[in-house]
Amino acid sequence: MKVSTSIIFLISLLLVLIFASSFLQAQTVSDSLKTSLQEYSSYNQNEVYENHISYQKTVWRRISLKETQNQPFFRKDNEITKLIIDAVKLGIIQPYQNDSLTTSMSLEKFLQHIKYEEFDVSEEVVMMSCWTDFNRKNWSTEDSINWQNKINQESKIISTEYLPKQMYILETKTNTFFDKTHSRMIHDIQTISIILPAEMNPETGLEKVIATFSYKELVQNLFRDNSSAIYYNEKNNQAHRNLEEAFDLMLMNGRLIKYSNTKDNHIIDIYEDYNQALLMAQNYEATMIEYESNVWEN
Repeated sequence: MKVSTSIIFLISLLLVLIFASSFLQAQTVSDSLKTSLQEYSSYNQNEVYENHISYQKTVWRRISLKETQNQPFFRKDNEITKLIIDAVKLGIIQPYQNDSLTTSMSLEKFLQHIKYEEFDVSEEVVMMSCWTDFNRKNWSTEDSINWQNKINQESKIISTEYLPKQMYILETKTNTFFDKTHSRMIHDIQTISIILPAEMNPETGLEKVIATFSYKELVQNLFRDNSSAIYYNEKNNQAHRNLEEAFDLMLMNGRLIKYSNTKDNHIIDIYEDYNQALLMAQNYEATMIEYESNVWEN
């Protein structure tokens, strides 16, 4: 009886050891898998060792959100520009002066950039102006000046914000490099700038950079896990994508306007003819695609 009890005890102890060993092995595999997933996640964020890079260029692209391909970024009342501007007002993201991201922009200055001044033209002021124009022929210079001053006093200058749909130009700065370890060309977006078109800026008639934003900050603080940060697919509601995924998949259509090693000049500044500049930009884009194809073939 004692022998049988000892045997049972030994068998039980052996089973416990086997179970414990299996558990520890499974835990080790789980930790290994977790580490692997973390490395994969890190890779997805384009953190690649420098000695794994065989080719690298910095390119700037201009994106018109009015283009058909880019309109999913610019759905009415859910424009990407509206999303970013609202986030700045709430203090979620930090605007910068330029794409070097070395000089931050204060909230006060940012609010100044998205506002313009206009006269509050009431019906009374319009009638006064019309009456002045009709009778001005019989007036002296002093009478005209006095009446004009009265009209100016009745008019009010008010500040109005640009609508998000009026700021329909984005400019991206992207580090494009080939990761030879994973055999993949990676487009690592560095910054996104919001630009006010020239026709929306009658004060100077020139384009104006509203602000520049770190793409990494936009992803971490605004795009990721945000149900409002949507690339809207109007033909298939099941195919909406988060803005982070849309940018990673390069779903936007942007014209190449500048690339590194051009002495900081835009392509259009290098060539006098606009059509020639456009052709050279397309040619450089095609050269980059051809390079990636040759790397795969060789």
